[in-house]
Amino acid sequence: MHSPHDPYVRVRGAREHNLKGVDVDIPRDVLAVFTGVSGSGKSSLAFGTIYAEAQRRYFESVAPYARRLIHQVGAPKVGEITGLPPAVSLQQRRAAPTSRSSVGTVTNLSNSLRMLFSRAGSYPPGAERLDSDAFSPNTAAGACPACHGLGQVHDTTEDLLVPDPSLSVREGAVAAWPGAWQGKNLRDILDTLGYDVDRPWRELPAEQREWILFTDEQPVVTVHPVRDADRIQRPYRGTYMSARRYVLKTFSDTRSPTLRAKAERFLTSTPCPACGGSRLRPEALAVTFGGRTIAELAALPLTDLAGLLDGGSETARVLTADLRSRIAPVVELGLGYLSLDRAAPTLSPGELQRLRLATQLRSGLFGVVYVLDEPSAGLHPADTEALLTVLERLKAAGNSVFVVEHHLEVVRGADWVVDVGPGAGEHGGRVLYSGPPAELASVEGSATAVFLFDESPGPAREIRQPRGWLTVGPVTRHNLRGVTAGFPVGVLTAVTGVSGSGKSTLIGELTEDVPGVGRLVRVDQKPIGRTPRSNLATYTGLFDVVRKVFAGTEEARARGYGVGRFSFNVAGGRCETCQGEGFVSVELLFLPSTYAPCPDCAGARYNPETLQVTYRGRSIADVLDLTVEAAAEFFADTPAAARSLGALLDVGLGYLRLGQPATELSGGEAQRIKLASELQRGRRGHTLYLLDEPTTGLHPADVEVLMDRLHGLVDAGHTVVVVEHDMTVVAGADWVIDLGPGGGDRGGRIVASGPPDRVARAEGSATAPYLARVMP
Repeated sequence: MHSPHDPYVRVRGAREHNLKGVDVDIPRDVLAVFTGVSGSGKSSLAFGTIYAEAQRRYFESVAPYARRLIHQVGAPKVGEITGLPPAVSLQQRRAAPTSRSSVGTVTNLSNSLRMLFSRAGSYPPGAERLDSDAFSPNTAAGACPACHGLGQVHDTTEDLLVPDPSLSVREGAVAAWPGAWQGKNLRDILDTLGYDVDRPWRELPAEQREWILFTDEQPVVTVHPVRDADRIQRPYRGTYMSARRYVLKTFSDTRSPTLRAKAERFLTSTPCPACGGSRLRPEALAVTFGGRTIAELAALPLTDLAGLLDGGSETARVLTADLRSRIAPVVELGLGYLSLDRAAPTLSPGELQRLRLATQLRSGLFGVVYVLDEPSAGLHPADTEALLTVLERLKAAGNSVFVVEHHLEVVRGADWVVDVGPGAGEHGGRVLYSGPPAELASVEGSATAVFLFDESPGPAREIRQPRGWLTVGPVTRHNLRGVTAGFPVGVLTAVTGVSGSGKSTLIGELTEDVPGVGRLVRVDQKPIGRTPRSNLATYTGLFDVVRKVFAGTEEARARGYGVGRFSFNVAGGRCETCQGEGFVSVELLFLPSTYAPCPDCAGARYNPETLQVTYRGRSIADVLDLTVEAAAEFFADTPAAARSLGALLDVGLGYLRLGQPATELSGGEAQRIKLASELQRGRRGHTLYLLDEPTTGLHPADVEVLMDRLHGLVDAGHTVVVVEHDMTVVAGADWVIDLGPGGGDRGGRIVASGPPDRVARAEGSATAPYLARVMP
């Protein structure tokens, strides 16, 4: 029995995902880093076991209502864990924040700023004091009534609603109307109202066109449909709705992303004329602090905002001091270029996670375990030093900090390393070493040790010569001011610079419209799907091949099962309890809803009859459970499947299961799946590949594999442009464009461009000193 003051978190018999009965002891009150190649099991140990067990214990301490669901939420597969304090998880959440969420709401800084305006703002003579709620665009008390606090108003124009005026109404001139019966209904109502639905749109009188598209009237008429010979249609009462009204209603009310996206095509978005885009009521905008409205202060970069916060009265001094102390950790983590009103969906996962980390610094918690998921993702080497300082401060406040990380500087700065491996998937799942970083050097078979202690630069590579240039600019967008950039064709270009210097904005300007581009493939880190229904096999098209194989078996033919029987997305072969998801959503009143395995099929997704059909001894559910690596052997003699699987192995994803839900994949994994599905296509002429931080979430050993693929694309005659913070990747590029010198308003300029050795010597570049260290 361990004493209650056991200084270690002791894990015994962890078997989550690919962990092979792991036993490990990790000291408390240290900065401990979990390392290992992608898919080795380090996240399964840190998040899937240690954090999940802490969360389960929290559940048990709450309400009986929650305890009823505990068996569904599922305890982690582990023998026992002792010495485990309460845990706080800061993951790179896959769930997208809503458009009303902003930097201010994520960090709670908006609350403090609203309080300052409510208590210490300058009000117009005779105006009564407002509650802090009245300064929020997300409350009824504060939102501008014209745009409901969104800052934008949506409208439409005749040109958008009727793209081809040579068509008649019956031929579908009003493109914004719905298809099928609903659209026919609206056309029949117009016909009944006496409008000529067979005349070309452009020949209709202007006032008729105006009424059809924009009227707010909703007349109800009796429609006598034209009788088809084969069926009798009775008269019915129909209500007319103008095209504009239909589009705006669909856009605001529909829950279908497809319908919403279709409606959006017919809308223009302009700043709300009532509030000028500030999202607030006039009463709130009449209050100022230091001569500025709350909307003006929220639009400033945080570094500038902190400089303007000087209190006058005693109340103002207390409130501004509090605000400045809350802004300080955000600036320290290299995010001072963000403004409070910056919408959360426009932030990268790394930026979001660091904002939440800065908020935790102020929370004053102690005695907890913070479990962090690659906090250095998207960080320039110059910002990584600040990150280490912040993690040290969390530790100094009396907490344990457990970090899943690939960045070697963070590993070197840790007190303790847990190295998981040696390989990925089936070849990983063991703890190779747990102890101080220095002693990792002697561990056989550790992929991390090789890179951690060998700091000699890689071999020099011959720099390729460009075959031409793609020029973009002058670009004035976000913090770029009239920037013109040349991207060389036929080589690998790395775009570098500190967070917020304008890298993503610049490469966003590379589109098919730029002369000389031709085919363009943008490989981003957005999820490949938002529900467990979407997975690796469905996204790459591999699942179509697998279903054909199963439908071709003797058993399937004897039962009359076609390809559709083996789809978990349609009724027939799937388990109807979970509708083929393999999971059911468990709603928890006080916490985010969670997915639990389906009670009927236990996650298999199919009904028992479908699972009776086997191919080489495996059911379709067994095949979805195979890793890419195992599936490549299983389908070695099925060329279409082998090609897909080969491309996934080439980008280092051999450890993923074919049926792994999209909701479990990291941004880096989603990006590499997209790259693999691109690589498996036949080569078609010159292609420009754009990748935004492709090495995020990759162990240095996996980075080498990925870079071999990207260099292979360039050798095959294509052009590759990457936004990158990993200096070993930048050193291996043919051309570098370095933006900066800082982030936000202090960035947005090209500081240096040229081959890596020239940029490594550039003065005034934040990147140069770090690049110089790894140059051959």
